[in-house]
Amino acid sequence: MRTALASLALLSTATPAAAQLSPAEETMVRTVEAHFEEDVTLLERITNVNSGTHNHEGVRAVGQMLVPEFEALGFDVEWIDQSHVDRAGHLFARREGDNDAPRILMIGHIDTVFEPSSPFQHFERDGDRATGPGVVDDKGGIVVILAALRAMEAAGTLDGANIVVALTGDEEDAGDPIEQSRQHLIEAGQWADVALGFEGLSVVEGRDMGVVARRSSNSWTLTTSGRTGHSSGVFSEGAGYGAIYEMARILDAFRVQLPEENLTYNVGFMAGGTPAEMGADNLSATAVGKTNIIPDSAVARGDLRTLTQEQTDRAVAAMQAIVDANLPGTDAQIEFAFRYPPMAPSEGNTALFEALNAINADLGLEPMGVFPPARRGAADISFVAPYADGLAGMGPDGAGSHAEGESVDLRSFIRQAQRAAILMSRLAENPGAREE
Repeated sequence: MRTALASLALLSTATPAAAQLSPAEETMVRTVEAHFEEDVTLLERITNVNSGTHNHEGVRAVGQMLVPEFEALGFDVEWIDQSHVDRAGHLFARREGDNDAPRILMIGHIDTVFEPSSPFQHFERDGDRATGPGVVDDKGGIVVILAALRAMEAAGTLDGANIVVALTGDEEDAGDPIEQSRQHLIEAGQWADVALGFEGLSVVEGRDMGVVARRSSNSWTLTTSGRTGHSSGVFSEGAGYGAIYEMARILDAFRVQLPEENLTYNVGFMAGGTPAEMGADNLSATAVGKTNIIPDSAVARGDLRTLTQEQTDRAVAAMQAIVDANLPGTDAQIEFAFRYPPMAPSEGNTALFEALNAINADLGLEPMGVFPPARRGAADISFVAPYADGLAGMGPDGAGSHAEGESVDLRSFIRQAQRAAILMSRLAENPGAREE
């Protein structure tokens, strides 16, 4: 449950009174630096095991490689099978601390977009830069999580902390129905006061940025129909306009009438003719027709991205109204598939960001700016955003995610793990900051 008291406690840490690192925090800083090469070795090990989302054996194998890492830190580890949604499963690690300490959820994912058929399979290091499938998205994020937790253990701040680490095995292609594939993550979000997402750090012109909001990722399917007949009768009272003109009317009305900040609604593909049909995979469409025949059907699919649930509801209502205003002789239907909800901006998220910037000051790092939410895609942290204050982008700095040649700045592991360890320790040291 989100708590106002937790947010107020966070705000108090973001004041000039926190002028320097404590001895425990100095220990965390040194520990992260001392274990840097070990962290890189772990990254290499897990990167060289393919864990494409649909390679269930590989996802489970990487999960098993991580079990002893968490157990060594005193976590109870559970593998949650997801075969009922045709996915490998999730790795959850839990550590119980003080009853009155805030509950912290750390989120990452084991899977990558690179299946065994991809030619991009191996970790390669060149100085402080490395390439490999998932080195930043999100195996690098997992290494940052472990580095931060080890630093807390060394400093003695892990003992009082209530922490759940949720590593999903299908973030890149969530199992369906999503209500089942994200059930355990949502339950963890309902337990938590604070959620930290360890996907890649956002960097703009060399400046690290904080992520306090992310947009949703949903989709829509539009079908239109019309009276078919000889093309010479098109536009007439008897024949009407046909399915393709109706489709064009709707899509252009979306373009003209819907624009507002942080809202996008891309058209991914479309087809029209006599007939036009959506492919069984919902990722393709086919059509046939002749120039002298009025088309009887058209289909299109696209996405819908919003910053808040209110914006989602408003956009859906506006799109439905446009779809219902049919041209003569036509009909249209639109269906929405809601997958990833938005991580909306909130006072609690802002308080966490301010606490993080206080830590930056104590570490001698440049203050972070707020990364524009429209520039980040959806992520698992969005599922817990209604329940817990959150920050995303806590993973390492990298480039080329989802593409061959994906790379990571290995030195960014240090500052990201230090930031996370100190932030979680300061949270854990605020007894009474949560309310039942």
